[in-house]
Parts: sequence; C-alpha cells; structure tokens
Amino acid sequence: MQLEIVTPDKKVFQGEVSEASFPGANGAFQVLNNHAPIVSALAKGIVSYTTTEGHESLVIDGGVVEVKENTIVVLAEKVLS
Repeated sequence: MQLEIVTPDKKVFQGEVSEASFPGANGAFQVLNNHAPIVSALAKGIVSYTTTEGHESLVIDGGVVEVKENTIVVLAEKVLS
C-alpha cells in the first residue's frame, strides 16, 4: 500500500507500507492491504506504520485520513514528533 503523510507545511512521509494504524476520532483502527474505502477524522495520537525497514511511528495533532484502492493519505494538522 502507498502511504502519504502531509501537513500544511510539508510532506512528512511517502512510501510503501504493509500496515498502518491511526488514532481515529472514535477509536484507534488499523488499515491492511485491500481495506475498504474510508474517510475518518483523526484525534491527537500516534500514527504507526510498517515499511520494509521496520516499524515507525509519529505523533500527530489531529487531522483526516482517506483510504482508497490501497492508497492512504493522511492530512495531519501538525506532526509533534
């Protein structure tokens, strides 16, 4: 799956991932390959994902995620770490 994480200032990450987890406004959730299309508000929390180099994570201050056809786009208000 392709994951892209952007803020109003810059592109934080773009690359291939095998899974990704998000702090949804109504609870955390995970996205795997061939996930159903979804748009969800994100709360402040940890976004984690697994690349070929291993598991990575960062903290966002809210935003929106869209999943469609194995492409995940995260529009984060701010990346805190």
